[in-house]
Amino acid sequence: MEFIFWPVLVFLIIILLAGIKIIDQYQRGVVLTLGTFTGVLNPGLKIVIPIIQRLIRVDLRITTADIPQQEVITKDNVPVGINAVVYFQVVRPEDAVLKIQDYHYAVTQYAQTALRDVIGGVELDMLLTEREKLAEQIKALVDKETDQWGVNVNAIKMQDIELPADMKRVMAKQTEAERERRATIIRAQGELSASKNLQEAMQNMNQSGGIALRTLQTIEATTANPANTVVFALPTEVLAGLKNLLKK
Repeated sequence: MEFIFWPVLVFLIIILLAGIKIIDQYQRGVVLTLGTFTGVLNPGLKIVIPIIQRLIRVDLRITTADIPQQEVITKDNVPVGINAVVYFQVVRPEDAVLKIQDYHYAVTQYAQTALRDVIGGVELDMLLTEREKLAEQIKALVDKETDQWGVNVNAIKMQDIELPADMKRVMAKQTEAERERRATIIRAQGELSASKNLQEAMQNMNQSGGIALRTLQTIEATTANPANTVVFALPTEVLAGLKNLLKK
C-alpha cells in the first residue's frame, strides 16, 4: 500500500505544479476548458487544471510589423516601390484567440492589401506630397477590419517610396527649372527696384538743380588738362537746372 502511495503523491504534486501559471503584467490569459472558452485571467499567479484546461497567453503591448516593399502602379501609371510599418495591439484577447488563427500575420497581410488599394487610386504627386494623409486612409481601412478580431491599429507609417530612375531624372530637371525661374524673378524684381530708385533720384536732382551741378563737376574734371578738347551736348534738363541755379 505504501509502495502505491508515494508514486501517487509524486504524481499529484507534479500535476499541481503543472497547473501553476504566472501571467505577466503586459499579458492576459485566455482559458479553454475542454476546448470551450471559459474566461480571461488577469496578471498574477494563477492555477489551471492540467489536461482539462489550457491557458493561452496574449501580449497586449503595441506590436510592430513590417510590410515588405510593394510594387504598386499609381493612378497615373507610375510604378513605385513602397514599404511601411504597422503599429497595432490586442484590446480583446478572447477575440484575438477565438476569431482569427494568427492575428499578427492577418494584420500584416490586410495592411499590405489596403496599401496597394489606396496607393493605386492616387496620382504620384499626391503620393509624394500627402504621405501622412494616405497613411491615415490605409489605417482606417485596416482598423475597420481588425476591430472584429479584437485588434486595434494604432498607426501605419510609409517609410520609403522608390521611384523609377527615369522619373527621378525628370523630377530633377523640373526642380532645376523651378529654381532658375525663381532666380529670374528675383533678378527682375531687383532691377525693377533699382530702376525706380534711380528714377526718383533723377527727378529729385532735376527739381533741385543737382543734375546741373553734377554736369559742371564732370566738365571741370574732364577739362583739367588744357590739351584736351571736350564737346558736350547738354540736354534740356541740364539747361533747365542751370536756369534754376541762376534764379537762386
